[in-house]
This record gives sequence, structure tokens and C-alpha cells, in this order.
Amino acid sequence: MKLPIEIRKFKESDLDECISLFRDTVHTVNTKHYTQSQVDVWAPANIDKAVWNKQLAENITYVAIYNNQVVGFGCMTPQGYFDLLYVHKDFQRQGIAKSIVLKFETLAKQLGIKEITTETSITAKPFRESMGYQVVKQQLKEFRGEKFINYVMKKVIK
Repeated sequence: MKLPIEIRKFKESDLDECISLFRDTVHTVNTKHYTQSQVDVWAPANIDKAVWNKQLAENITYVAIYNNQVVGFGCMTPQGYFDLLYVHKDFQRQGIAKSIVLKFETLAKQLGIKEITTETSITAKPFRESMGYQVVKQQLKEFRGEKFINYVMKKVIK
């Protein structure tokens, strides 16, 4: 059953919910493919709210709302780099990420963006592939002393 969600632009008042959703999701969903040490570095307890607010406010950010709760969010630069996509751990596999991605792809068409690129976790790779994204390359990135495998992916927007 598809949930009746609303997708709208990010507001500063969504910040705490987005950060909490991000941390909780990484620490539950992504532990299937990443170690505890990796997720601790990826989604630390002491997230810099000012940095996050700047990133979400300065780029194009959508939030998915269900029952007045943020259950997902995504962020894309005006140039078509899809930077963040997270769905609440309790709302996985209910069409929320797909709805957010389709919203960005529609916007990309309107803005004349020909290609969306992203860096995708091992966990999210099958979802991105199901949405027509193709792996450009696998990479080993270092972040705060931890090494992570992820994928550069792209999709041509028609």
C-alpha cells in the first residue's frame, strides 16, 4: 500500500527531523553493508547543524511528509548532483524514495539538466539501478579516517 505522502520544499524547521532521520537510517539500514565504525563516522552523534542547514537550504531539497512527520528527504544541486537521499528506517520500501527521485527528475527536465549524477552507497545501489541509474565507477573513499566503498552513478534525463 502506498502511503499518502506530501513532498514539499525543505524548511529550516525540518532540519532537526532530517538530521535525526539521517542518523537513525544510517545506523540501522546501512549496517547491512558497512561496519559500526564506518556508520559512526558517516552519521556521528555530533552533526554540525549549521553545515547541514546551509547544504539543505542552498541546494534544492525536498522532504516527504506523512502524518506531519518527515519520513524522507533528498537534496540536489542546481547543476544536477543528487547529494542526499534518505528514507526513515520505519518507512523503507513504500515508494517514498521513488517519489522523491521522480520529483527531482521532473525538476531536472524543467531546468534543462541533461544528466543527474550521484554517489550511492552499497545499500542504495539496487534502488538507484531500479530507477535507471547506471554505475560509472566503484570507488573507495576515505572520510574521517574510514574507507567506504560507494558508486558514482548517473542517469541521462530525457
